[in-house]
Amino acid sequence: MTRLRTTRTPDGRRLEASHVIEAPADAAWDLLVDTTRWPEWSPVVTGVEATDRRLRSGTSGRVRLPGAWVPFRITGYDPAARRWRWRITGLPGAGHRVDDLGDGRCRIAFELPPLATGYAPACLRALERLEEVLLEERVTESNDR
Repeated sequence: MTRLRTTRTPDGRRLEASHVIEAPADAAWDLLVDTTRWPEWSPVVTGVEATDRRLRSGTSGRVRLPGAWVPFRITGYDPAARRWRWRITGLPGAGHRVDDLGDGRCRIAFELPPLATGYAPACLRALERLEEVLLEERVTESNDR
């Protein structure tokens, strides 16, 4: 189930794009924090150069978007809450969150600040691609047994 809604986050009111996926929360979180894998699921990121492969507070670098490399910095990172946020080209970007729903299911959410709500269609596509990648990994894992 994919949905768009306005919600209150630790950073204030945000437009939240979220999707419930049949995958463990840990697997989804690992995919979101591995910078080398962002191009697999992001419809706009085609390359990443980062100080850390796996995100942590203060990770910085640049991402390749259509036509340009732009800088980013992780401004909030809470692995216990499975939530991170960043600034891209100096502006607040989407927060990223994974909620454990139990029974091998999770909700992945992008929290869009007011200036980034036009990015919602790209977030919805990213959620679809995240699901595709996670389902493909589950099939591969099950075939390897």
